[in-house]
Amino acid sequence: MLREGTIKEIDDEAEKESVRKIEAILFVSGKFLNMKDLISLSDLNPILIREVMEKLKADYQARDSSIQIVEKNEMWKMDVKQEYAKIVNRLASGSSEFSKAEQGTLAIIAFKQPVKQSVIIKIRGNKAYDHIKRFTELGLIKKKRMGHTYEISLSDEFYDYFNVSEQEITKKEPENEN
Repeated sequence: MLREGTIKEIDDEAEKESVRKIEAILFVSGKFLNMKDLISLSDLNPILIREVMEKLKADYQARDSSIQIVEKNEMWKMDVKQEYAKIVNRLASGSSEFSKAEQGTLAIIAFKQPVKQSVIIKIRGNKAYDHIKRFTELGLIKKKRMGHTYEISLSDEFYDYFNVSEQEITKKEPENEN
């Protein structure tokens, strides 16, 4: 028969292992993951995953770490705190969280905002519907109904996410007066 102390030790170790799994998944992924992703990658149940996320958030905050767990629209991501983003951006290379096609769609939105969704689709093709849906889920863009389409513009979250100011995005090239 197991002693009560032994059962607690086993439970503690199982909890630590769950935290390690989720932490490793978030670290390697580098992008927002939804609950379905986390369940399939960790083989943990949703209730336990939520508990682990809260524990990880609290742990990083308590340690005053440069790392944080960001939650947005029922999705989670491990990220560097904003004050360290410039350091990391200088070092970072490799694959981006967004595909080249998504980056192109987002660049058009940023450049032309506010812009009708129908205009974006004409420029980028039908795949842009998926891009717009993803950007909306991440809170990077705002959509406002305009007749049969939407008017799309960048949200405040976009500026925070990419660590840029609105002025940096909205700078327009001076027109030639020659």
